[in-house]
Order: sequence, then structure tokens, then C-alpha cells
Amino acid sequence: MGAAEPVEEKKSDGGEVKEENEEKEEEEMKDVEKGEVGFQERVVESNNYGEFQLSRMQRLNPSNPLRIVINSATRVPTASPSQRPSQPHAQPPPPPAHAQPRSTPAPTPQQPSVTTLNSRAYTDRISLFLFLLHMVAAVGLVCFLIFKGIQGLIQASESVKTKEKRVLQFYLPQVEAASFLSITLALAWQKAVREWPLFMVHFILWSSFLMSLSAGILLICFQQPATEGIGVCFIAFAIGNGLYACWVTTRIKFCCTILMKALEPVSKFPGLSQPIYWMLGAGFLWMSLWILAVIGALNFYYPPLIIIALGFSLAWTAEVMRNVANLTVSRVISLYYLRGMQSNTQFCFQRALTLNLGSACLGSCFVPAIEALRIVARGLNLLEGEDEFMFSCAHCCLNIMDSIFRYGNGWAYVQIAVYGKGFVKASQDTWKLFERQAMERIVDADITSAICFLTGVCSGSICVIVVAAWTARLYQNFTATISLLAFFIGYLMTRIAMAVPHACVSSYYVCYAENPENRLFDSTINDRLDMIKSGRDVVVPTPRVPRQFTAT
Repeated sequence: MGAAEPVEEKKSDGGEVKEENEEKEEEEMKDVEKGEVGFQERVVESNNYGEFQLSRMQRLNPSNPLRIVINSATRVPTASPSQRPSQPHAQPPPPPAHAQPRSTPAPTPQQPSVTTLNSRAYTDRISLFLFLLHMVAAVGLVCFLIFKGIQGLIQASESVKTKEKRVLQFYLPQVEAASFLSITLALAWQKAVREWPLFMVHFILWSSFLMSLSAGILLICFQQPATEGIGVCFIAFAIGNGLYACWVTTRIKFCCTILMKALEPVSKFPGLSQPIYWMLGAGFLWMSLWILAVIGALNFYYPPLIIIALGFSLAWTAEVMRNVANLTVSRVISLYYLRGMQSNTQFCFQRALTLNLGSACLGSCFVPAIEALRIVARGLNLLEGEDEFMFSCAHCCLNIMDSIFRYGNGWAYVQIAVYGKGFVKASQDTWKLFERQAMERIVDADITSAICFLTGVCSGSICVIVVAAWTARLYQNFTATISLLAFFIGYLMTRIAMAVPHACVSSYYVCYAENPENRLFDSTINDRLDMIKSGRDVVVPTPRVPRQFTAT
């Protein structure tokens, strides 16, 4: 009877320690989304656990029954034969209670997932440094050009003053109006796509065709060489847009199904659009200063070169803003799929602006170029035929596409946001996931990126129609310049807002490829794969290698 009491006391003490450890693990998993628990804290805690147990045991009285039981687990028992029948009942429980937290690494399999989800390393630091250096130079140039513009209004000759006043009167109001209109259209597109995805996919495909065609016809009607040239470009794009809308008819149904399923978790995160509002607000302020800098460039040396440099700077900055929003939404949605977490949108946005900003900067340079190469690859694949030169060009371009796409693609933002990987590493790992699940043909045939692109084109065309008609009545000489600028602004603003549906679809595909057995996914992609393998559904893939070479 005397030996039974220490056993009960030891069990209760081990139960309390176990409950404390479970509570600590639950708190740490909750803190992953807040970024409050790091790898070093967990390592220190696990190393000090045994020392704490040892120091507590040393403070026990030698006659304490608990210390007798603990020592019996590590020393050779010297009990008398009369005590041996009761000792086996007291000895078996202690070794599992004390050996399990020390010897068996129960939390070890979960350790990498916890630490990598909360990585503190900056990704792609060289790209981050170059972008920050570029922003410092851009801000300095914009401020200097604004100063030159004000100086021209105050101290310049009468001819320069008259020129700048004309620009402020007939140029600035239309561009600011285009900025307001583009923000309104951007938010309206995003809301409509989230509410009616099935209808909006068809509507975007054909409205972009009609709006770009209308803008081109309107510009040609002004009968000026500059407006006619821009109008022809709009009409040519509209023809290509219409052909593309007819070509992807067989993909629309599956695209709508994935889009509806990918947007389902958005309702669980009411603040998911908040980063979009911040990016649109920052973009509007920066574009307003940028427009004033363009006006000031007219009063400085080499205005065309300066304006072109400002244009490239604005394009890169706006693309980085879009990818920051993409990373934020991707982390929120992906952690919901992979871990069932209700992530803090504000923390994810803060993380995208700091730790993952370098990857956003690098991807902003490469992904648009890669998407353009995909279009060229499709075109060359259609031209491939009897012409040996065109055949060689198509083969070379497709091989380049195959290698580039593995080292840089738009799907990489999901793993950048979740695991904190670099852009190239995330692109490689993401494509390996697609290859492991045999999903290459499905993701190649996805048209979500094209839908977001055409949404920006549609907004830009609407801005062109409004601003061109307005400018033609006030000062027709500015019509071509303002039309190009209005299209540029409308396109960039809309692409920032459309980062939400784009990131949701990307997260759906990548998270499914990582864990197809997740209960949050249904059999939509699996059924599609079965139909493709059985030949019941035909998917037109992105051209990579000609059939003549794959056959051999």
C-alpha cells in the first residue's frame, strides 16, 4: 500500500506537465499566423525542459516518495524480495512518462512546418535592394521634376509659362479623371467577379473585345496621324481578342467552376480586400505625383527619354503593388487550405511588404515577360509548317519557354507567401508539384490570368473612350498622348484589384497539388484529370515541344 501512493502522485504530476505542453503547442500554432513564435524560442524551450525537470528533482528531499520512484526508473532496484511483488506495478508507468518527452521526438515531424510557415528570412535580397534603390532614384527624380515645373510657371519666359499653363488646363484634369475612373472600375470588376463569376467570365471576354474595338474606331475618327496609329493598334488587338475568345470556348466551363470554388473562402475573411484599398490609394497618390513630374519634364532636357524612363518606373512599381496584394491574399487563402487557419490579413500584408517584397520585385520583372513569351510561343506554333526557318524559330522558342517556365512562373507566389521561398526556388517546387500530380495540362489551360489581363484592357479602353472624347472637344492636339496615358493608368489600377481572384485560383491549384486528399477540396480536378487521360476531354496545352521531337 505504501508504494501505491507515490505512483498516483507521479501520474498526476506527469499529467499536469503533459497538459502544459499541449497548451503551449496550441498557443504556438495560433501564434504562427501572428508571427510571434520563432524557431529559436522553440529550440530553447525543448532544450531546457530536461534541465528544468532535473533541477526540480534535485530540490526534492531524499525521503520524498516521488524522488524514490524517479530514481527507481534510472537505478538498479535494490529492494528486498518482500517488496518485489509490489514493485513491478509501480515501475512500468514511470519510464513512458519520463522517457517520452526526452527520447521520442513527438513534435519533431511538425517542427519544420511550423518554422517554415513563419520564416523570418528576406527573400531575393538583391532584387529588393535594386527596387529600393530604384524607388529612391524615382522619388528624387519626381520631386526634382515637380520643382522644375513650378519653377517654369514662376520664373520662366512667357512662352514656357503659356505652354505649361496649357498643359495644366487641358492635360491634368483628364488624367486625374482617368485615375478616379480606373479605381472605380477596378473595384467594380472585383466585386462583380466575386459575386457572379460564371457570368463575368463570358462578359469580360467579349466586353474587352467590344471596348477595345470601340476605342480604336473612335481614335481613327479624329483623323490625326497619331490617333489613327493608336486606333489601328486597338483594332488589331480587338481582332486577336475575339479570336482568343472563340478559341478558349471549351475551357470556359471548367474555368468558371474552379473560379467559383476558389472564391468560396473569401467570405470567411471580411478584411481580405483591405490590402487592395491600400494599394489603390497608394497607386493613386503616386500616379498624381508622377503626372506632375511628366509636366515638369517638359521644362527639362530630353523630355521624351525622361518620360519613357518614368513610364517604366511606374509600370514596375504598379506591378510590385499588384504582387504584394497577390502575396497577401495567397498567404491568407493557402493557410486556410493547408492548416485550416483563420489568418490575420493585416499581418500577412505586413509580411508581404517586408520579408517577401524582394520576390515580388523579381517576379514583377519576369512574369510579364514570361506571359508575353507564352503568347509568342502559341503564335509560332501556329505558324510552324513547311517553312524551315519558321520551324527552327518555333522549336527554339518553345525550348526556351520550357526552361524559363520552370524557373519563373506566376504560380510561385503561393509558395513564396506560405513558406518564404525565393522566387526561382518557389517556381521550381511549384512546377514539381504539378508534375507529381500530372496537372501540367490543366494549369497550362487555365485562363484566369488571361481573364484578369483582359479586365485591365477593358478598363483601359473605357478610360480611353471617355478621356479621348473629352480632350477632343477641349484641345485635340493632346488626344493621342492622353489616350495612351489613360489606357496605361486604367490597366494598371484594374490589375491591382484583380489580384484577389487571381490569387485565390492560384492558391486553389497549388494547395491541391500539395495535398489532394484535403477535405476542403472536392473531386473537380481529379475528375478533369480522369477525363483527360481517358480522352473524353481535350485540353489545348501551352506549346512546349513540337510533336515531331516528342515522338522521337
